[in-house]
Amino acid sequence: MIEAIATYFAQNGADWLQMVAEHLAISATALLAACALALPLGVACSASALTERLAGGVAGVFRVIPSLAVLILCVPVLGVGTPPAVAALTVLAIPPILINTAVAFRSVPAAVIEAALGMGMNRAQLFFSVKCPLAFPLAFAGVRTAATEVIASATLAAYIGAGGLGVLIYTGLGALRSDLLWIGGLSVALLSLLVNRGLALVDARMRRYERAGR
Repeated sequence: MIEAIATYFAQNGADWLQMVAEHLAISATALLAACALALPLGVACSASALTERLAGGVAGVFRVIPSLAVLILCVPVLGVGTPPAVAALTVLAIPPILINTAVAFRSVPAAVIEAALGMGMNRAQLFFSVKCPLAFPLAFAGVRTAATEVIASATLAAYIGAGGLGVLIYTGLGALRSDLLWIGGLSVALLSLLVNRGLALVDARMRRYERAGR
């Protein structure tokens, strides 16, 4: 097995790097699209307990829909390739970002908001200087969760010709080659861990103010 894996990388190293790049591109596009939709919607839904619960309910419905089902539904409209894969992964990524963002902004203490308003802050200053820093940890945790789920599920992109590391897995299944299955599976797992670690470093850097205040 190890010899077969080593032989694959010796002969197809460039192809593997291309699949990694495709996997990252599809995942990043879907995650950015989900953030662009879910973050402002989450902030808007944090305005009241009712809208927060409504957002959670809608996001929960989206969360139980399998990505493969969304992918199949998108193919007749968007065709094959990258667009339907990005659409399906965006739907997958929206729920954790939306729920966490709504809860995060809803959880900002009312006393802090009143104190900021009492200091003369306007609504824009209150949002960017008070609410955003306090809500960031929980909201960003949703982004990290979404990123992990998207990278793991992006293997489905190969099913409709969008490329990525899923090509190795589907080829391994079709050709009964366990070496390709191991390479594909471990590559996706390692990529997910690396991205999660990178986002954790971003999180730590953005929250330096917490350590400075201690």
